[in-house]
Amino acid sequence: MSVTVVGSVALDTVETPSGTNTEGLGGAAMFFSLAAANFTRVNLIGVVGDDFPKEHVDLLASRDIDLEGLEHAEGKSFRWTGKYHDDINLRDTLDTQLGVFETFQPKLTAAAKDAKYLFLGNIHPALQLDVLSQANADFVALDTMNLWINETREDLEKVLAKIDCLIINDEEIFDLTGEKNIVRGARKIQDMGPSIVAAKKGEHGCVLFAGNQLFSAPAFPMAEVVDPTGAGDTFAGGFMGYIAQQDSVEFETLKKAVIYGSVTASYTCEDFGPERLKEVTPDSIITRFDAFVALSKF
Repeated sequence: MSVTVVGSVALDTVETPSGTNTEGLGGAAMFFSLAAANFTRVNLIGVVGDDFPKEHVDLLASRDIDLEGLEHAEGKSFRWTGKYHDDINLRDTLDTQLGVFETFQPKLTAAAKDAKYLFLGNIHPALQLDVLSQANADFVALDTMNLWINETREDLEKVLAKIDCLIINDEEIFDLTGEKNIVRGARKIQDMGPSIVAAKKGEHGCVLFAGNQLFSAPAFPMAEVVDPTGAGDTFAGGFMGYIAQQDSVEFETLKKAVIYGSVTASYTCEDFGPERLKEVTPDSIITRFDAFVALSKF
């Protein structure tokens, strides 16, 4: 089964303790798509400007990614600039230039509408609602961020009432629910609508809540993190890609999806932008999945 993703495709300038990557390929929908394409067909809905390098489009097209829904608008592409601290978990946003993304109005293609699985990247909740009105998906997952939680709460709550799964980090859980305890916070989110909550904890892994069931997994251990930008979106791509491949949202499938998401995200962290993801294959993901199982089995 295919999966549709709606979100940003961007040019990122990122500085970390390992170096600097200037105007590299970025964006939530891009990371999601490259990850999910290892598992299933992906329909990408996004927008880029007329300055967007053809080599980046060619990379996406070389995977099993349908780019009919990637609009090419007149103007500048979305750009983000950030700097990470010596503690790689901390970063500062130095500059954001929305460009053509500021007026982006997602329009689903026929294939994107008919996909059984849909992932809504962290665009404005009003746009997420509009996408939901266009889609025929049976299973919808969503990402959001503190900006929307704090400034567009009413629209966000409307979206949450209509989706099946929320992928969210522990800081965002606190902002959304006021709960510092991740279990109580996730339960409050379930009361808002989504029966499934994947609570990301960065280098400390993920806790999955599915109805009354709970699963906790560590992150894949890494000796060095070069650039964590896009790791969360890569996690979502691996998670949703595996679910779509299996065409199942049973609890056992969801647990494996968490591990596949974590494993795929670990590759993203090994280099700047999608450089490492370019080299990843389904076989290499399975090999690391097996290594993950071995190190966590007792």
